[in-house]
Amino acid sequence: MKAIILSAGQGKRLLPLTERVPKCMLPIAGEPLVARQIDALLECGVADITIVVGFGAELVESGVAQRYGAQRIRTLYNPFYTITDNLVSCWVARREMERDFLILNGDTLFAPIVLRQLLAAPERPITLAVSRKDGYDDDDMKVIRNNGNGGNNGNNGNNGNDAGRLLHVGKKLPREEVNAESIGMMTFRGEGPRLFRDAMDRALRTPAALSQWYLSLIDALAKTGVVFTQEIPAAAWTEVDSPADLERASTPGAAWL
Repeated sequence: MKAIILSAGQGKRLLPLTERVPKCMLPIAGEPLVARQIDALLECGVADITIVVGFGAELVESGVAQRYGAQRIRTLYNPFYTITDNLVSCWVARREMERDFLILNGDTLFAPIVLRQLLAAPERPITLAVSRKDGYDDDDMKVIRNNGNGGNNGNNGNNGNDAGRLLHVGKKLPREEVNAESIGMMTFRGEGPRLFRDAMDRALRTPAALSQWYLSLIDALAKTGVVFTQEIPAAAWTEVDSPADLERASTPGAAWL
């Protein structure tokens, strides 16, 4: 298993902290966010790591090299980071997707148990890590998945053998049907890497690709029945997207510290 971390963005919602420093290099209880991600990956035995960089690429590259040694962690530069969303960052890393791999958003902090549970999930082509909470806001990457009881929240047509199968993922889903959220981490195994690469190749031939999240491709692939979910503890991860998130992420005793 190899890991691809998508860290090309600046993190404008964290300005002025990210005026010169990319989001992934902001300190979380004294350690750069990306270093906490890498440390958790290494602790779980994932040592083949590539980071897609963009804004402040030199800071990321020098910081990672100083901490882990030159050449140990690879980086790929996305020259289009200012005008595209993360689908293009995935495309930049497409040559890293020729065997089993996982994708991790550059602003997701997680305890090792999250990755262990994801890697221990049944080997499906694509598996999305999700968690549940009482309510979901507009900015959450919401998930509708089969609940294994003959359907999802009243939608018939699925059976218990498909429990956990992804039906939809996106920010604009009917709230009454949403039953989890994506945490920004997923694995591709077996035919999964090829399916995802083929979907990217098709998508990148359209102008809409410049503003697409890669999860829009996962939503489309879900219709073919190859995408499943693995639930992980909600308290074992967090997203860093705002000053409040940054403060919460550094709270003593947090699972990812």
